[in-house]
Amino acid sequence: MEKEIVSLPESRHLAQRLLAYEAVAGENSEPAESAAFRVCAKLRRPLITLAGVAGFRSLLSRALTLAKAEAPSLSAVQVAADGSVEGLGELASQTGKEQARDGGAILIAQLIGLLLTFIGEGLTLRLVQDVWPEAAFDGRVSEKERKLERTR
Repeated sequence: MEKEIVSLPESRHLAQRLLAYEAVAGENSEPAESAAFRVCAKLRRPLITLAGVAGFRSLLSRALTLAKAEAPSLSAVQVAADGSVEGLGELASQTGKEQARDGGAILIAQLIGLLLTFIGEGLTLRLVQDVWPEAAFDGRVSEKERKLERTR
């Protein structure tokens, strides 16, 4: 029995949840740092443990290439040799907040989509739950997500 590849809408949904969670968590952090930058930074460590620096850098570079096709505003964003993202913080000042947020969401959705494809849904969700233990990614709504919903 062949396993069905996870659809793009599912990866976008999970990416939106991660970004929403980080947006709420970021209320107390540096305002210049985007939620997408924080999501990439938080996923970096466990993914480097899983695939090595070169593997993570390749995965994130591929996600960025796919995202640039959808959001050309990401053209200034690059993946550094250590796997960190450069230029995502400056994106808002160059393109506007909304366009930068959309570009970041597309990048995270592409990264999640690649993870779902390569390591599967179970391992991807476990990795996400390890990075964000307070978040509920199984249909339940966490306290931070309730707070976000109240502010909308």
